[in-house]
Amino acid sequence: MLLQSWRFWAILSAIFAASTAILAKVGVSGVASDVATLVRTVVILAFAAAVVAATGQGAALGAISGRSLVFLILSGLATGASWLCYFRALSLGDAARVAPLDKLSVVLVAVFGVSLLGETLSPAAWTGVALIAAGAALVASGW
Repeated sequence: MLLQSWRFWAILSAIFAASTAILAKVGVSGVASDVATLVRTVVILAFAAAVVAATGQGAALGAISGRSLVFLILSGLATGASWLCYFRALSLGDAARVAPLDKLSVVLVAVFGVSLLGETLSPAAWTGVALIAAGAALVASGW
């Protein structure tokens, strides 16, 4: 089933992330990047809260383990730092150059996943990771 496919949701994520870059580039015009990040974050918080409420998942908040909570908080802090940096980059540069460099996170996730989580990638997958890195560098350089 399509709704149970991780690929389906990952592609939707990419589509929404691309939309985010374009919409944010327009939205950050004439707005301090940190203020723009705050507005975006408030909207995301309200949206996520509405989804949790609408789907009846609110009770699950009390079931989060201490370990999971610590890592979710750390993830939230990393997300906040990423967004602050991303909006600052968008306020200073072209979306078509900022977004590909931001997507170097794909390369870093591969490296961290293998080195820290014990995940494995095939030689073909490593080739793809290298091509993503090279592509990001080429787009960002303006060649």
